[in-house]
Amino acid sequence: MMKRYLLCLIVLFLLLSGLMVTPPSITHAAPSSCIDPNGTNVLEGTLGGANYTIAVPSNWKGTLILYSHGYVFPNQPLLNPAVDVSNPMVKALLQQGYAEAGSSYSQNGWAVQQAFHDQIALLDFFNATCGHPSRTIAAGNSLGGIITAGLVQLYPDRFAGALPLCGPLAGSVGNWNQGLDGAFAFNALLAGSSLSLVHLTDPTGTFNQAEGILAAAQQTAAGRARIALMAALADLPGWFDPASPEPASQDVTTQEQNQFLWIRQIDLAFVFLGRAELEARAAGNPSWNTGVNYSQQLERSADYNEVQALYQQARLSLQSDLSTLAAAPRIQADPGALQYLSSYIIFNGDVKIPVLTMHTTGDGWVVNQNEQAYASVVRAAKDSSLLRELFVQRAGHCTFTPAETLTAFQTLIHRLDTGKWDDSTNPDLLNQEAAALGPTLNIVPPAFLNFEPTPFLRPFDVRN
Repeated sequence: MMKRYLLCLIVLFLLLSGLMVTPPSITHAAPSSCIDPNGTNVLEGTLGGANYTIAVPSNWKGTLILYSHGYVFPNQPLLNPAVDVSNPMVKALLQQGYAEAGSSYSQNGWAVQQAFHDQIALLDFFNATCGHPSRTIAAGNSLGGIITAGLVQLYPDRFAGALPLCGPLAGSVGNWNQGLDGAFAFNALLAGSSLSLVHLTDPTGTFNQAEGILAAAQQTAAGRARIALMAALADLPGWFDPASPEPASQDVTTQEQNQFLWIRQIDLAFVFLGRAELEARAAGNPSWNTGVNYSQQLERSADYNEVQALYQQARLSLQSDLSTLAAAPRIQADPGALQYLSSYIIFNGDVKIPVLTMHTTGDGWVVNQNEQAYASVVRAAKDSSLLRELFVQRAGHCTFTPAETLTAFQTLIHRLDTGKWDDSTNPDLLNQEAAALGPTLNIVPPAFLNFEPTPFLRPFDVRN
């Protein structure tokens, strides 16, 4: 049931975040054998075990969007949610002169390695079959966000710009390390260190056991305080439902309830089921917490004040629990697995082309602090002028409205056409542009804002 729920949620986020854009002001002649003068030409097939879809409109202006989809659990069929020509958003994009291509990838799961290969193979196939685009834009949601950023790092000459949406842009190693930190606290403080966190041999059984422990903990004040500590070490937000208002800063009860929902409905599955899949492809455990000072990590967390308040309410010693974490046996990474995950992928910040990212502030699947980590490494590489990051004040993972996505894409198009960002990323201007697109595309009012993420707690990039 949990896996089916997550798959449906992934598809929902992809549909909500479908790209619908207006054509660039500069058009290019792009004759193509793929063009059907009577309408959109859709090509579908298989390349190297990956299903692909290519859609080329009759009025193609020469720009191709290479779209990378998000995470699909390994026991699901090889889906291709990247290009769904029945999606009204994709239809509108095609009507406005853009071609789009996307692969299912040849594997599900944390298939970053396969996605890099399969997306470049699809791009080569497009060039050979349809002709070379005048420019190609890499775009993607969630896992597709890290794939998008990875593609433009590895193949910068193939792309004119990139739009990673709600992606784990702190890189694979950092994200899985931070996930381990939360699981480590859960295991030590709530499960009596009874759970296997790495080298998983029975991930389904362990996941089911953890679900029961989590549910029981939520029934007591002490359990809720410790759940909040677990959440803080992973920087989970205290906001879950996009349809609900953000809890007040002092409403720690509601914040913890929302963190519980993130853990129960999303994150716990990745702690065990997702990690087992990762370990299988990496041939070992790529994560570690040796040398991590959890007292310092908590003090740096966006959730620090909430944890302090809930421990006081529960009349529980926070220092005692932090001492328990300090004394708990640590986990070491397997070197070969770490090398694999570093290859697929950590970031060097050398972006070379314009990159525009977008994230919701209340994302508990891929936390917004990923944007701080990515900006930090880009700044260190002295490429900050090429990067802009947009934030939307909303709970949920990739829960952008079509109007917000459209506005973000048009902002990137503006940068490509003019060579300047100008004032195009000003939140007030973005909200005006999104609102002007009308009620059909604005499912809820646009919510761009100025936002500065707190530091990502477990960064790992080329500087480490």
